[in-house]
Amino acid sequence: MQYDLVFEGGGAKGMVFVGALRELERRGHTFGRFLGTSAGAIMATFAAAGLSTAEMLDALKEKDKDGVPVFQQFLGRPRPFTKADLESSVTRQTLQAIDLPGVSDKLESYVDRIILYLMTRDEFAHVFSFVERGGWFSADAFVEWAQAKLDQATPTGQARGLSRKTFAEFHQATGRELSLVAADTTDSRMLVLNHRTAPGVPVVWGMRMSMSLPLVWQEVVWQPEWGDYLGRPLTGHRIVDGGLLSNFPIELFLSSDPHVTAIMGHRTSQGVLGLLIDESLPVTEHEERAAPAPAGLSSLPPAARIKGLVDTATQAHDKMVIDAFEQFVCRLPARGYQTTEFDMSDAKRDALVAAGQRALGEYFRLQETEGMKGPDVFAMERALRRADQAAAKILQP
Repeated sequence: MQYDLVFEGGGAKGMVFVGALRELERRGHTFGRFLGTSAGAIMATFAAAGLSTAEMLDALKEKDKDGVPVFQQFLGRPRPFTKADLESSVTRQTLQAIDLPGVSDKLESYVDRIILYLMTRDEFAHVFSFVERGGWFSADAFVEWAQAKLDQATPTGQARGLSRKTFAEFHQATGRELSLVAADTTDSRMLVLNHRTAPGVPVVWGMRMSMSLPLVWQEVVWQPEWGDYLGRPLTGHRIVDGGLLSNFPIELFLSSDPHVTAIMGHRTSQGVLGLLIDESLPVTEHEERAAPAPAGLSSLPPAARIKGLVDTATQAHDKMVIDAFEQFVCRLPARGYQTTEFDMSDAKRDALVAAGQRALGEYFRLQETEGMKGPDVFAMERALRRADQAAAKILQP
């Protein structure tokens, strides 16, 4: 059977998707369209590029020469700041606007230069990056790694050569329907990046935009050479993680609304399958104890309240959608795993992958059991009507 696949965002927890894809391969299922947000965008792109689960597993196991997981490099130091960066920085403008009583302009200018110089030193580079580029870490290492994966030869030795492809070129080369979700913070709107909406955007930078967790990784600034989005210029707009607006937009694949299909294409697969990361489900079969309470600053009441507010603002829509389309959703366990846990041990990673495969196997077994009873046609019609309404709402211009 062929499925349109939807991958939720979840950072390092997204490794669980490899197990789910391995179960799909084992059962002989094939793929139609791909839709992903954040970590799900990475997995959707690799699956659309034709990487097998064996290749994905090898990628998860990669380590540098010191034996450190390559994923840990994704939390990288900001790249050096140029003189032009400093001259045009908000920090410099702020310092110039401060007038110190009794201090000459020449001395003030000298002090400003010293402060700017210190802020770009190793000790303060993350702070300057956070202020100027919207994120504590650089993701340059991710871009290089993703390009290497998309150029990696197939197991039969055939060159892929997809690292520099735009969405239009990627679609032409692979024949795949790939859509990645990002958030335009300049325009306060959701972006669905694919060969119809953003043909000139490099796919690797679509991945980079979609996975740019706000305040963690630096924002991506839309470049002039990337062209327009749905005919509208976005040059200079700041783009971040699509999960900010919708981490699991499965309704985009279920809807038949003309406005939605103009962006997503028409459904040709027999089924839609959403792969959802569920932090409430235990990863190992025998793990039934409650997850440990958070420690450190995250355990303080103010931090818990802030997290609750952010989670409510970013997840309320997705939770309503998930409840409405539960029959299309497989919940993949991830209890005890953290979004930025890129340094997880081999054993912990392998357990997560195995849990993903096990969860999807159980999902299919339940689907087969339910299928013996016959489909609930009325429930399906209601769900599809909800999909039209929800999809049209989140794609409002």
